[in-house]
Amino acid sequence: MSTSSYKKQEYAGTGSSNALPDKMAVFQDCIQQFNATPVKTKRCRQLLARLLRLIYTGETFPAQESTTLFFSISKLFQHKDSSLRQLVYLTIKELSSLSDDILMVTSSIMKDIQGGDVIYKPNAIRTLSKVLDPTTVFAAERLFKNAIVDKNPIISSAALISSYNLLPNAKDVVKRFTNETLETIQSYKQFPPTQFQLHEYYGSSTSNLPPTSYMYQYHALGLLYHLRNHDKMALMKLITTLSEGSALKNSLSIIQLIRYINKILNDDESLVVHLYPILAGFLKHRSDMVELEACKTLINLQHLIKDDQFMAIITTLQKLLGVPRTATRFAAIRLINKVSIKHPEKIMVVNIELEGLINDSNRSISTLAITTLLKTMGAGTVDSGAGGENVDRLITRMTSLMDEITEDFKIVIIEAIENLALKFPSKHKKLVAFLTDLLRDDGSLQLKSSIVDALFDLIKFLPDASAKQLILMNLCEFIEDCEFTELSVRILHLLGDEGPNTTNPSYYIRHIYNRLVLENSIVRSSAVISLAKFAAVCGGDVAKNIKILLSRCLNDVDDEVRDRTALSLKFINNNQKKLIVSSSKYDLAALESKLTHYLNDQANFSTKFDINEIPLLSSEELKSLEYNRKINKLDSSTTDVTENAESVAGTPAAEDKSGADDTANELLKQQEYAQELSLIPEFAEYGKLSKSTITPFYLTEKENEFVVTVVKHFFIEAQKLVLQYNITNTLPRSVLQDISVIAQPDNELYEEDFIIPLAELKPDSTGTVYVSFSTPSIEDEELLAAFGNTVAYTNKDIIDDEGNVDERDDGWSDEYQIDDLEVSAGDFINPLYNSNFSAAYDQLPNPETSVVTVGKADSLEVAISKLRASLNLMPLDGSDYVPSDSNSHVLKLFGKDVWGGKVGVLVRLALTGGKIVAKIEARAETEGFSSIVANGAY
Repeated sequence: MSTSSYKKQEYAGTGSSNALPDKMAVFQDCIQQFNATPVKTKRCRQLLARLLRLIYTGETFPAQESTTLFFSISKLFQHKDSSLRQLVYLTIKELSSLSDDILMVTSSIMKDIQGGDVIYKPNAIRTLSKVLDPTTVFAAERLFKNAIVDKNPIISSAALISSYNLLPNAKDVVKRFTNETLETIQSYKQFPPTQFQLHEYYGSSTSNLPPTSYMYQYHALGLLYHLRNHDKMALMKLITTLSEGSALKNSLSIIQLIRYINKILNDDESLVVHLYPILAGFLKHRSDMVELEACKTLINLQHLIKDDQFMAIITTLQKLLGVPRTATRFAAIRLINKVSIKHPEKIMVVNIELEGLINDSNRSISTLAITTLLKTMGAGTVDSGAGGENVDRLITRMTSLMDEITEDFKIVIIEAIENLALKFPSKHKKLVAFLTDLLRDDGSLQLKSSIVDALFDLIKFLPDASAKQLILMNLCEFIEDCEFTELSVRILHLLGDEGPNTTNPSYYIRHIYNRLVLENSIVRSSAVISLAKFAAVCGGDVAKNIKILLSRCLNDVDDEVRDRTALSLKFINNNQKKLIVSSSKYDLAALESKLTHYLNDQANFSTKFDINEIPLLSSEELKSLEYNRKINKLDSSTTDVTENAESVAGTPAAEDKSGADDTANELLKQQEYAQELSLIPEFAEYGKLSKSTITPFYLTEKENEFVVTVVKHFFIEAQKLVLQYNITNTLPRSVLQDISVIAQPDNELYEEDFIIPLAELKPDSTGTVYVSFSTPSIEDEELLAAFGNTVAYTNKDIIDDEGNVDERDDGWSDEYQIDDLEVSAGDFINPLYNSNFSAAYDQLPNPETSVVTVGKADSLEVAISKLRASLNLMPLDGSDYVPSDSNSHVLKLFGKDVWGGKVGVLVRLALTGGKIVAKIEARAETEGFSSIVANGAY
């Protein structure tokens, strides 16, 4: 529901005293009173107030009626009453977008701006910006310039804000306000002595009010940024000028300046040397808001600053944790929590303050304090004496706090505990015990579901088998008294999947059979399937006993239970294990997305839903996707307690997708690529698409005349590589024709087959050029390559507004050099999860070792990010986490190559002499691929 319609309903539902006035009655009264002689000031103010109330609550007037009102209101300019004049300007501003011939009041407005009363002069300026059109704005240029430099800050702010309104239609005129705006931002303006005495509300207390708010600096800075945001050097000069001394007095303007610095550094990180001292200076500002904004910006740029510089941020946040203002404490601890996600060891110095905030009166703060402390505990060694005591003390305090907080905050704490246990598997024992104890307490379905979800994930992803059995046993005890059918069904399903692989399956069979005797029909149906899985996996005597138990269910009162029992017994007796326990499954997120798309369009109903479009995944692949999805979800949920995670506009193509649906989108994108390529006749014989790079790689800057991205498609069985070049034409007056890409590999084993050119590309449109290569096989000496790329095209000018070109014009041929493209080892690998890396790595054959220097990396964290991006492997055992004070690290990576073999890489990193040296030990089931991985990392 829109705001307007909501307000209409609100007014309609209230009493008669608050009901909206009749629109036509107000219209008739306005016409009558505004044209009367003499003008009744009080009556006209009342009518204008009613008219504005109608407009503000969503009522609209037809163009003819609006124009009539507009002309009638303009006659009120003859009266000098200040209050009436203010309402006149408010009404004209609202009606200007609905009325015709509004320029007739321009002269009256300009007259008020030049010599009018200070009370309604700001109203006149704001109204003038709404009335002017691009052809008449030049006449008011001098007026706006004078108003911008006016000594009254209210008039100056009104002119600056009006300049914003003029930007879309008259940017060239507004650019000429630059000198006046600079003068304003560096000047001191104060309110007139009688500014607040004009209203009886202030009475005799006006002497205690501040002489100025400096708000005009905030408005002026915003306008200057809009005028200079395309000129980096001018923007740098502006920032340097305003940061020197104390030119900016207004806290909001300083916060805005910090945000502009952040935008510049996101675009060009090399400027951090010049801009860091400015940001560091704001860490000791008198305003809490400024300090928080500076801390937030520097935390986002922590990969660019040194550890000692980063500690200055922590010191500032530590100070802000002790201020009495609740909003400041919350903002400070939220930033500390954000740091703790990747660098918990850096905030261990504030543990004392965090423990003091556990009992804070604001539960959002206390919850964040607990979740942050959980991460700092993970940074230490829980198995040591001191670390164990800290964890025990924290869990004790959490236990006492759980009775006082709402379930929403309990869920946040549960997610933080799960996140810690997944990232640091060695710390799980005490945390699992806390979760299982919490499961036994009373709670709603939502709370119990969150606990069960956390325990399910720990069962899947913890490498310790004893921990899995402990959790399974606790879940068995929980379903004995579980009042929620949904949870009982889920737990029974999990027991059927995990129980047969434990050392004592009969323990779980007994608990499952109890559900057949004591529960409702839905739970009994799930118990039947769970028992059937035990029989299929365990076999032998276990299967015989389960057949006896299931045979008793053939006479169950519920037909669903009887049918499932009969079907299960049939499969067990015929040894049809695959029909009971499947080794491959569909990714449910991808299936849901595809089904939703199918059902949203009735045109799709003419053809049946094709289940083959959904990728079928092995259990290992599915577990890898679930692990990535879970880690991403937990990381995002812990950064925000009371609102959604922040989103940053303008992220690069590689970071466009985030959240739990990424993996589903990637799988569907792979399927879409396969379908698109299969429709092209030249690629029909290539067979199955083995792998595509999901995220397009930019070969040009995003602001270039031609924006080119590329996607690599590998057909391993056919030994083909298809390069898909997506080309966007940003030239507004040019049409490109006969577009092709010349790709030249440095590996002679890559032989070009053909090019599928693009016939025509109009402005602001995107087209595709395909280039096909025959590739070497895995047995060849060199599999990797780099491609030099050149776009060749014919350029023709557009001759009219419809985008047509002169057919007689042959145009001119041109070439455009773009960035090189590399085929790396990671292009042949998909990340794969394994709960026991050491065992899986030791079993892999074909070891290869190499020593490389990681280029353009000044820290171990950056080096790990580059290696992960290069090899496209999944980090295991929390090895992607690097303590900030460490000079060496071991990174464990695992994956699966496109030939179906597993790949394990052990990387030993060392920081020495300002360089990052990596010893890469690669192993792979596919013969010859381990050497490609070891030598292809950089």
